[in-house]
Amino acid sequence: MKFFENGDGLTEPRGFFCAGIHCDVKGKRDGKLDLGIVYSSKPCNAAAVFTTNDVKAAPVLYSQSLLLNKNAKFHAVIANSGNANACTGKQGLADSKKMGTETARQLKVREDEVLVCSTGRIGVTLPMSRITAGIRDASEDILGEFDGAQAFQEAILTSDTCTKSCSVTINTGRGEISIGGVVKGAGMIEPNMATMLAFITTDAAAENDFLKDILKKAVDQSFNRITIDGDMSTNDSVILLANGNSGVEIAGDDKKLSEAFYKGLEAVCQCLAKKCVSDGEKVTKLVTICIRGTHTNEEAAKVARCISNSLLVKSSWFGSDPNWGRVIDAAGYAKVGLKFEKIDMFYNQVPVLQKGEPIESNKSQWKEIVSKRTFNITVDLNLGGGNAEIWTNDLSEEYVNFNKSE
Repeated sequence: MKFFENGDGLTEPRGFFCAGIHCDVKGKRDGKLDLGIVYSSKPCNAAAVFTTNDVKAAPVLYSQSLLLNKNAKFHAVIANSGNANACTGKQGLADSKKMGTETARQLKVREDEVLVCSTGRIGVTLPMSRITAGIRDASEDILGEFDGAQAFQEAILTSDTCTKSCSVTINTGRGEISIGGVVKGAGMIEPNMATMLAFITTDAAAENDFLKDILKKAVDQSFNRITIDGDMSTNDSVILLANGNSGVEIAGDDKKLSEAFYKGLEAVCQCLAKKCVSDGEKVTKLVTICIRGTHTNEEAAKVARCISNSLLVKSSWFGSDPNWGRVIDAAGYAKVGLKFEKIDMFYNQVPVLQKGEPIESNKSQWKEIVSKRTFNITVDLNLGGGNAEIWTNDLSEEYVNFNKSE
């Protein structure tokens, strides 16, 4: 498997095209790209994972309804930034459907063959006259096979500071397959999942049920392991499209090939997830929380999330303060039955606690480690075989200033 950390992402697999244009969703006339299309002329099998928030945006509800058909195939995804089309009532639902049907009309495909995504401010209706004009322009670029991979990446951004993409190629012995992905997301990030749109394409062939199972597994090992600020969004979507242009079919009964495909998909998802955390709104630190020795994996995940979402812990990271007491306090209110006298803790590989006893002689090393841009914290409860890992970051003064008003 060959891994490429940046690049065009979605158009690396054969037969996929992208476009990204400015249609002035926010009405600011700033020229920002804010509407994009992913397209394959060959119909794609598909799978998706959406937010678990009880309040779901109109495009999430619309796309979920299309995916209820287990035999569904899709040609395109239409996505806009600048407006989430969430909490917009019947008008929002009608607008999501209009986005899908208008894209289908322009691309000359069936209206149930286009998925819809939106991201941006909640509670504001879409400017549909500008949206439909943008769909027309983006569709013209798509049908003209314009190289719009980078433009699409820019069109889905909100508070992100950069585009995020990656891809892998896998030599299967039957031919080469590719998996490409892009993601947007920098704030309101907390599983499951986040204010995040992720799009993944592959030129492998696979049935919908297989894609659904394997995508859920990959998301659990990636996008559901990140937290920036503990807020769960209304619009989170991860969509996987498989057009089969490679001629290589992935099926569950071929375990070797299926495992190779899964490893590629997981690598793409994990890379994109970490890019979200590292580009979190106004963050300065990327921190990996490793919890070991719980009774179950679920307990370990609970402890990791308590630590990762603690405002006191995140603030200390911003101040480069190795305040291990705050970390242990957060682990304690996960209420998994930890015993302090059994806990081992490390900053990177440097011991902080050994069976509950602080190793004060290492204090200068702790400070040096938490002053870095990236570091790991490992907490071993020594109670069992459960473990989990979460990727998170700090909380800065700039985050508050940035989010105090939209």
